[in-house]
Amino acid sequence: MSVILAIESSCDETSVAICNNGKITANVIANQTIHEKYGGVIPELASRVHQQNIVPAVQQALAIAKVNKNELNAVAFTRGPGLLGALLVGVSFAKSFALALDLPLIAVNHMQAHILAHFIDEPKPKFPFLCLTVSGGHTQIVLVKDYFDMEIIGETLDDAAGEAFDKTAKILNLPYPGGPLIDKYAKEGDPLAFKFPVPQIQGLNYSFSGFKTSILYFIRDKQKENNLFVEQSLADICASVQHSIVNILLNKLKKAAKQYNINEIAIAGGVSANSGLRNALLAMKESAGWNVYIPAFEYCTDNAAMIAIAGYHKFLAEDFVGQDISPMARMNF
Repeated sequence: MSVILAIESSCDETSVAICNNGKITANVIANQTIHEKYGGVIPELASRVHQQNIVPAVQQALAIAKVNKNELNAVAFTRGPGLLGALLVGVSFAKSFALALDLPLIAVNHMQAHILAHFIDEPKPKFPFLCLTVSGGHTQIVLVKDYFDMEIIGETLDDAAGEAFDKTAKILNLPYPGGPLIDKYAKEGDPLAFKFPVPQIQGLNYSFSGFKTSILYFIRDKQKENNLFVEQSLADICASVQHSIVNILLNKLKKAAKQYNINEIAIAGGVSANSGLRNALLAMKESAGWNVYIPAFEYCTDNAAMIAIAGYHKFLAEDFVGQDISPMARMNF
């Protein structure tokens, strides 16, 4: 019997979930809209809003799950990676809450949790599988051998794919967060309208810094010819950029699948909510003979349900930490 309360506060979502014997019975996400006028997440503001949101989010999660705090068996929390101040709010609350109720603490790696979100619902991938984990801060191909036996076999050498989406949105003067807007406009555009250079990186690693620069120069040069270029070609630009990023991501994933002879393929992280990536992966399912696993939208972006399911498997392994635990802005598997 295990009822676990999980807390996620790595960036700008304050999220609390309840996991009852491996089943998610509540997943509350309090989004922070304060960052929209700044065009990106302001760490200090994120920390302050986490402080405002965390108690109401815990109360709401307990109410939705119909669980009394005295029925809890453990508290799981995101230790890292993430914004240090934001993490500190979640870690401090989790430690205090667990101490007051004499509950064991479970520290969770945020990036591992994104991958383990695949074990919330059916169908679940079989070990070993490959997971393309794509977010604003990370782009990784991970060989997943067991719940907590994971190896990064490819990763970005500089910027993440999510950063490429966000930077493109900023160049196009789209409001924050711009990634979902690029996805929206891309549906109305021609993905082959414009071509962008493909980074030539050896092995299974990625690079998106040069790609971002090429988009910046492309828009600058086109606007010199026609200052209404962005307004007149927005859908085609978004579709072409998205098509290029998705192809870069999936070409390396296809190479990894062949190299490791694995046909169990998953995606995770905030960018896995992108419809272009999801549809392209489903198309490759048939041509490559893959078994493909795509998480529900609510488990793609940062959420406590993924922390809860990771915490559940750590609970079964009795993998607990002490009150001396501290957050880590950078954290390896």
